[in-house]
Amino acid sequence: MTGGIAVAVPVRAFSGALSRLSGVLDEPQREQLMRAMATRVVEAAGRLPVWVVSDDDEVCKWAVGLGVKVISCGEPGLSAAAQRAVVELANFDVVAVVHADLAIVDTLDGVVETVGKGRCVIVPDYRDDGSNIVCVPTGVGFRFQYGPGSFERHIAEAERLGLEVAVVREEKLMFDLDTPDDLALLSRDQQRALRLGPVGLGS
Repeated sequence: MTGGIAVAVPVRAFSGALSRLSGVLDEPQREQLMRAMATRVVEAAGRLPVWVVSDDDEVCKWAVGLGVKVISCGEPGLSAAAQRAVVELANFDVVAVVHADLAIVDTLDGVVETVGKGRCVIVPDYRDDGSNIVCVPTGVGFRFQYGPGSFERHIAEAERLGLEVAVVREEKLMFDLDTPDDLALLSRDQQRALRLGPVGLGS
């Protein structure tokens, strides 16, 4: 039994990512942004073991280049990817499923320090709608239900299983980048850290 915490980062693809930003960023910019954010998330895990969950060849090559192992999902969708990760990493006590679009994350320590036996740890997005990070004990049958309103659904799922729920609200973990409005909240320095060229946003 390995035990401890594993981090799973689902990444569907870099190509075609962040389509809701198409009005302000062209396709190469969006692809570069997605790659930069995903890299940032992997690096934020520090010494924790990380697996990228993807069936995309380009993503798999990127992950291997970072020294990260890959889990093949085999079916589409974020919920399916998270579910597969928890099954594949069942030798760990806890799996932290972390979104790949956390633009300003620098460490997952705030989540790791909250993890405990019989506890589900959730980081919502800054709208209290989505679930940027969900840490679940393995072997309990947790059912991931991503999409609009997933934060409340994941709380309800944890309660169904009799798990204690801990909600972590750290700004850098709650900020996911999906829309032009999100992009506008980034400062110029934060944009540069993601290797974005001038897009007429931020301050």
